[in-house]
Amino acid sequence: MASRTLQFSLGFVVLAALLSAGGRLVRWLHLPIPPAIVGMVLLLAVLACFGRLVAAVEAASTPLLKHMMLFFIPTVAGVMEQFQTLRTGWLPFVVACVAGAALTLAVTALTLQKLLKRQGAAG
Repeated sequence: MASRTLQFSLGFVVLAALLSAGGRLVRWLHLPIPPAIVGMVLLLAVLACFGRLVAAVEAASTPLLKHMMLFFIPTVAGVMEQFQTLRTGWLPFVVACVAGAALTLAVTALTLQKLLKRQGAAG
């Protein structure tokens, strides 16, 4: 039990630190990228270098993923705050949402396909 709690705590600290580092990097370098994206890139780099942290990050992220819809509430509230802007420019917003979703779905499908082929070749 203590080991699982320790792993969760370590993973949560790693996730929070990388999110914070992503925010600081964005502000320091004046990047036009969301801090969470920079934090995820940093997470990828850290996990590639320190593979031992994978279990800890997984222990912390799994409970968060179960409640992922809660993380979208601020985004939806922000969109609703800009309702007047959307009223006049709704078409580009809808096109961007549909195109972004389609691109994400396509990239995810291609990635899964490659991973399954690699797993089939290895197994």
